[in-house]
Amino acid sequence: MIVYNVTLAIQPDTEQEFMDWLREIHLPEVLETGLFLKAEIFKIIENPDERIHNSYAVQYQLESWENYIKYRDNHAAALQAKTKEKYGDKVLSFRTFLEKL
Repeated sequence: MIVYNVTLAIQPDTEQEFMDWLREIHLPEVLETGLFLKAEIFKIIENPDERIHNSYAVQYQLESWENYIKYRDNHAAALQAKTKEKYGDKVLSFRTFLEKL
């Protein structure tokens, strides 16, 4: 199993609107590609005593690298462009991969 991890840093004034959009619009669009098994959202907590950081990790599970390549080649650019167009620099992201052994 492959986990496609997207880490997001969201400006506080945009956080609630973005999270609603992520859950209601973006995640369903990504899952509609049929290439992912599921998606989960995690809040990143750097200090358990101060849970004020606006960072999240969205983890998309894939069955294979081939499915990721299909996603990358056929869907990723358009879906990422929608996010950039709607939120610009209010949401910053970077992507990493995890592979279950």
